Amino acid sequence: MSNIRVRFAPSPTGGLHLGGVRTVLFNYLFAKKYGGRFILRIEDTDQSRLVHGAEAYIFDCLKWCGLEPDESPMHGGPFVPYRQSERKELYLQYAEKLVKEGNAYYAFDTPEELEQIRAAIPNFQYNKHYRKAHGLRNSLSLEEASVNKLLAENAPYVIRIKIPAEDFVITCPDMIRGDVAFDSAQIDDKVLLKADGMPTYHLAVVVDDYLMKISHVFRGEEWLPSAPVHILLWQYLFGLDKMPLWAHLPLILKPDGNGKLSKRDGDRLGFPVYAMDWKDPKTNEITRGFKELGFLPEAFINLLAVLGWNDGTAQEIFSKAELIEKFSIEKVHKGGAKFDFEKAKWFNHEWIKRSGVERLRSDVEDVFRQKGIRITESGKLDTVIALVKDRCILLQDFYVQGQFFFVPPSSFDEASVKPKWDESKKGFFEVLAGIYAEGKNWSVEEIERLFKDLATEKNIKTGELQMIFRVMLVGAKIGPGVFIIAETIGKEETVKRIRTALLVFG
Repeated sequence: MSNIRVRFAPSPTGGLHLGGVRTVLFNYLFAKKYGGRFILRIEDTDQSRLVHGAEAYIFDCLKWCGLEPDESPMHGGPFVPYRQSERKELYLQYAEKLVKEGNAYYAFDTPEELEQIRAAIPNFQYNKHYRKAHGLRNSLSLEEASVNKLLAENAPYVIRIKIPAEDFVITCPDMIRGDVAFDSAQIDDKVLLKADGMPTYHLAVVVDDYLMKISHVFRGEEWLPSAPVHILLWQYLFGLDKMPLWAHLPLILKPDGNGKLSKRDGDRLGFPVYAMDWKDPKTNEITRGFKELGFLPEAFINLLAVLGWNDGTAQEIFSKAELIEKFSIEKVHKGGAKFDFEKAKWFNHEWIKRSGVERLRSDVEDVFRQKGIRITESGKLDTVIALVKDRCILLQDFYVQGQFFFVPPSSFDEASVKPKWDESKKGFFEVLAGIYAEGKNWSVEEIERLFKDLATEKNIKTGELQMIFRVMLVGAKIGPGVFIIAETIGKEETVKRIRTALLVFG
């Protein structure tokens, strides 16, 4: 394939849903596989819905995911501007062309007039059956002189597409679904240009895809009902031979499979549906994201890739490079994919386990910093990461599994220790603290040898002693091998923690 150009065209109205990120991902993988370009175009024609900060948030999300566009309002490119609000005059030209050629018309009806008609006619649609009746005021129902007078007076109007009166079938070729047929009788005369001069999505998306030379359009299944209008616009304006190839991606479904996954479902079931935290500027409400919950971006795009796609094998873990190599739009499924948060966490766990210390260092350091622990020994942090990463499902787990390497426990799991605590064990640890304090070789092997030799001398089972030793050093029954913990925190800190615990246990 050559001259591949794909695009993602979000509206900056709020948080970036994981379904949107998956659409980005499939566009990105396809472009990179064939040496093409991935474009991000901001669709901000509905100015009433724009939310401050949402555009910057979208770019931040894609940067975190490692899916940055080649062309965009931020990155520039040969087809600037990439915000639809800055391309307003372009759309008017094409809307007027449609009117001139009889494929669209002016409609002067006020919102109040339309509301009255909708109240009087159940299931009213502005279409071929009604556009010349019921007092509707448009350039098809009015005399030419009346239309010209309204235009001369600058009367507010919209421009609507004119769906042909004769019924016919509109066929949408789809790379995933094959040919999808639509009955023109079910299509209403959509508004193409609003009274404020801004285009609607239908006109803008077709004009921009043509002018920006988009070769393939991968978008969500929810846009499939709009395809007939878009096909007609392509036919009227540019010719169907210029139309991109389309693929409508399957929905990401609720965990039970009943309907599209929404933010409300995430709130209800306790998991994020946004890529990153989103703070609503109106309410200051924060909606949690995968990033802040502790997901690696590699795991996030991996889990999204296999929601509705696989390469035909049993492989589940894919690097971005592998996804680019193996991705095929023809292997995207038609049916929706159920979101499983437990499976999502499994992906993250696998990626943490497979990631090297250097890859994890900065993220883990951030986790500790957010908890008030400043890391001054990078070598020690690397050691801790290597010791505990296999136990971590989310990045925040590094704090739970590793904070005791840097700060002593503030409390102890006394409930576990008390049933096994007696004078013999108290005496054991009093002597052990002294032996360790005098020790010269602080290695895991020597720490363990001294411990077990003393246990044998005192005739106490090492299993019970090791559990108590762990609680002394950690505060709880967690962590890697207890002798490794002692070696890592150092001799002085080990002795100090033993003696502190002895005071607590009595």
